[in-house]
Amino acid sequence: MAKAITSETADQPRVLKKYSNRRLYDTTLSKYVTLADVRGLVLDNKAFVVRDARNDQDITRSILLQIIVEQEEGEEEQPLFTMEVLQQIIRIYGDSFQGIFAKYLDSNIALIVRQQQRFRQQMQNVVVRDPVNFLCELTEQNLSLWEEMREVLSVKKPSNSNSDIVTPPLPAPVEKTESTEIKGG
Repeated sequence: MAKAITSETADQPRVLKKYSNRRLYDTTLSKYVTLADVRGLVLDNKAFVVRDARNDQDITRSILLQIIVEQEEGEEEQPLFTMEVLQQIIRIYGDSFQGIFAKYLDSNIALIVRQQQRFRQQMQNVVVRDPVNFLCELTEQNLSLWEEMREVLSVKKPSNSNSDIVTPPLPAPVEKTESTEIKGG
């Protein structure tokens, strides 16, 4: 009997075997899978390892590179890498800069992923919340930021003046009215 998918743990990644006929076999599901299926595992953040069935060597990187090649050559999306970028990457291999470049890519990709997650959370908050109330809250936050900025940017007048501080005028506060609120229904 095959293991259930839900029995996977972070400690035990799903094991895929690549056979000499180039087919990939998912040992958890007990069936053959395609590169598209493996891409699905990546997109779903599922832990997995791909092993060569002949010698049990870890070939996960090779399979991931094959998926990238398929994505780059696909007609559905614009390629991620231009010819110039690919040529520059090839030139970096074997260079003393290779290790630094790898760390640079890792840290920048991690940063992009964090920003992407933050953006998705913010967009989800907009969709989940009442848009008008969300915009009112956003306006109030912007107003308080404006007030803080005004305090920071306040300029002192010369000492012979009656007033110590000159401040720029604030914009008129936005007040909630019945027309800005959505009535429940």
